[in-house]
Amino acid sequence: MDLEKICTDVRRLTTETAGFIQQELNKLKVSDIEVKSENNFVTYVDKTSETRLMEGLSKILPGSGFIAEESPDLQRKELTWVIDPLDGTTNFIHHIPMYCISIALMEGNDIRLGVVHELNRDECFYTWKDAPSFLNGRQIRVSDTHLLKDSLLATGFPYYDFNRLDAYMHLFRYFMKHTQGVRRIGSAAADLAYVACGRFDGFYEYGLSPWDVAGGIILIRNAGGKVFDFKRGDNYIFGKEIIATNGLIPDEFLETFEKNFL
Repeated sequence: MDLEKICTDVRRLTTETAGFIQQELNKLKVSDIEVKSENNFVTYVDKTSETRLMEGLSKILPGSGFIAEESPDLQRKELTWVIDPLDGTTNFIHHIPMYCISIALMEGNDIRLGVVHELNRDECFYTWKDAPSFLNGRQIRVSDTHLLKDSLLATGFPYYDFNRLDAYMHLFRYFMKHTQGVRRIGSAAADLAYVACGRFDGFYEYGLSPWDVAGGIILIRNAGGKVFDFKRGDNYIFGKEIIATNGLIPDEFLETFEKNFL
């Protein structure tokens, strides 16, 4: 399987789909917005984008399976695409410029390639197994920040699971006081891509789904970073919690979770 060629084909597909999403931005009406669950929205743009992506990916790898945000009844296969057709729908609805297409290819439980395309800056982050990570053709690496106090972090806030919120906000306050800052930009796929290219030194969030994180996970690994769940384990694709770092501050970062959250 030629992963580099497949990745090139996926990038071309995301560029085409990004064009559709952007042309629909100013056409969207309030009546087009559906509520899937509390504070969780979807539009015809999400659904049409997912259909386009699935059709295109099926041509790239015939017979592959899908895990896709707007199509919960799809089945996994040995080769499975993990798709978020519009990560950051709330931003998109409000014309806030941070939303992405995120695609990963999994073989069994192994992520083989990842593509995250941030539409507003037209930045395509991509990689495949045993390759470097790239941004628009340029190789990227995680930051070289060694200390938590020198770090800029990113996070996201849950929109439906508030059972852990008090502890989570305690952690947020700690990081506000002991880092250079914490950002919440509204797209986990972008957060992970930004860790991979060194704009953020670390990212953490709970309540996420596989399509939010799969594309970004391999970007970070191949750029020299590390990914964990909140217990320093590896259940971060399907476990609904993730910590990503540049690999240089993980001990201090993870110890903070143990003291202030778990």
